[in-house]
Amino acid sequence: MNYKRQICVPALLFALILFITAALTRLRADTGTCGGASLTLPFTDVSSSNIFFCSIAAAYFSGLTNGTSATTYSPSASVTREQMAAFITRTQDSALRRGSLRAALSQWAPTFSSGGNTTVGAGPLLVQSDGADLWVANNTDDTVSRVRASDGKLLETWTAADAAWGVLVARGRIFVTGSTNPGKLYRIDPKQPAGDVTLVTGSVRIFPQGITTDGDFIWTANAGGSVSKVDPATGNVLTFTTGFSEPSGILFAGTSIWVTDVINATLLKLNPNGSIAQIVNVGSMPRFPIFDGTNIWVPNSGTDSVTVVRASAGTVLATLTGNGLTIPWTAAFDGERILVTNAALGGDSVSLWRAADLTPFASFSSGASTGPIGACSDGINFWVTLQIPGKLARF
Repeated sequence: MNYKRQICVPALLFALILFITAALTRLRADTGTCGGASLTLPFTDVSSSNIFFCSIAAAYFSGLTNGTSATTYSPSASVTREQMAAFITRTQDSALRRGSLRAALSQWAPTFSSGGNTTVGAGPLLVQSDGADLWVANNTDDTVSRVRASDGKLLETWTAADAAWGVLVARGRIFVTGSTNPGKLYRIDPKQPAGDVTLVTGSVRIFPQGITTDGDFIWTANAGGSVSKVDPATGNVLTFTTGFSEPSGILFAGTSIWVTDVINATLLKLNPNGSIAQIVNVGSMPRFPIFDGTNIWVPNSGTDSVTVVRASAGTVLATLTGNGLTIPWTAAFDGERILVTNAALGGDSVSLWRAADLTPFASFSSGASTGPIGACSDGINFWVTLQIPGKLARF
């Protein structure tokens, strides 16, 4: 009898069983402990002993990656530039979406349409939120409306704001431009009962419209051909005219003041002394832009387009067209999305994009013959002024 063969065959079978068991183990999704929680990944090529197991789990469960297939992650594979762009975009979009006030309040409804209108003053133009209420500048009847954001109720109306145009919430006060000649700057104390607005200064240059602040001073864009810098404590005004033709919108983008010039079709970066530090060519007749924390979105009413500019460098990233743009006027940002009003009668709509990757959503009707002009966000809803019926619409 060949004892050697009898011993060798079982040994080979045992080795084969070990090999198959090891292979099956490698093909099985593994479970590991991350932050005290037991997590199981669907990937058969990521074991719990992998030092990046928890990082991969975090990326998977947050929706930043889906793996290379339903059961593989390919942890050792190279990442292409295209894949890296997808990872970064998903990261930004997820952070914006999940970190917003809308997310905290479970406002996940995908529909986007007018959710009710509040009657305000005649000829409402720009609007701003203080986090709880909306403040609307009513140009035709020289008033400022205060509307509660939670239910759209008109709370109070301030008077004597001649040709009210732009609105700024700053220092616990509401500042409003009066687009007159000479121009005016008004102040409202929200803690006081409604009445006449308080005049800060009547020495702003001709036809101030847009308004912003750098934290210390209030800046206005004056359509008569200048930019003014106002000390809100004293009312002292410095006015700058060099290089400006018809300023319209103005904003503070983290470190610098930027202003649009309608006639010159430009977006201008200003130095603290009011001189022009940089000129960016945008579309024809740029109006009221918005800063999303990285980029400036400029609606161009003369070319039915929106120019997206990287604020840190002043470079044009994209010129957006279509998506319902018809004489675009004002841009607003809700922490995730950009809304642009289409002011043309017959356009009567708003257009929406995702800020993270400039993806268009669609355009939405504001109602026939409404003339949407101003827009802002309270962190949950967008609010749009409808000039013809004198209303404020929630979207």
